[in-house]
Amino acid sequence: MSRYIVGLTGGIGSGKSSIATLFAAEGIDVIDADQVARDVVAPGTPALAQIIDYFGAEFILANGELDRRALRERVFSHAQDKAWLNALLHPLIREEMFNQCRQAQSPYVVLMVPLLIENGLHQLLDRILVVDVPEDIQRQRAMARDNATDSQIDAIMQAQLSRQARLQQADDIIDNSQPLTEVSQQVIELHRQYCHYAEQKTCKSC
Repeated sequence: MSRYIVGLTGGIGSGKSSIATLFAAEGIDVIDADQVARDVVAPGTPALAQIIDYFGAEFILANGELDRRALRERVFSHAQDKAWLNALLHPLIREEMFNQCRQAQSPYVVLMVPLLIENGLHQLLDRILVVDVPEDIQRQRAMARDNATDSQIDAIMQAQLSRQARLQQADDIIDNSQPLTEVSQQVIELHRQYCHYAEQKTCKSC
């Protein structure tokens, strides 16, 4: 069990997944909140049944999975529906994330959550790592990845914590605008630190 949890976060288009992959290459277990969010509403789950009851079957794809894009568009403009959905899913996602953290076997575990700070989860973790890039790079990467318009990306960025506020909450920062060799070196150095911190915490609890 990993007793030391590093929260990995960053704005849209910052490259959180690529950083998580580098930690995984060092043998570290990575818990992806987005994947957990998909798992808790998989076909046959109680949460999906409740969503169908509340929103209707038109939000279900032909293969039985939740139409996440359609649901996102719905709740983005309907505050009451968003509040209902968050009240249903956030406790389920949080419980499953920490359950997976408890089951992790690496010296520490990386918990990757896009809205880590916005949802107050950073207060429950040992260390906060923010992946940072300039906002113009965020927009370029997010537009290319999601095939979205500039206005759509702006709306998402405005709904997230500002870059400055996010950096103020960081214990560690990775500059992901640098070449891959330099970014990889940043990860390796942090990996060594986190192994040391995890060992210290384990010794204190013994």
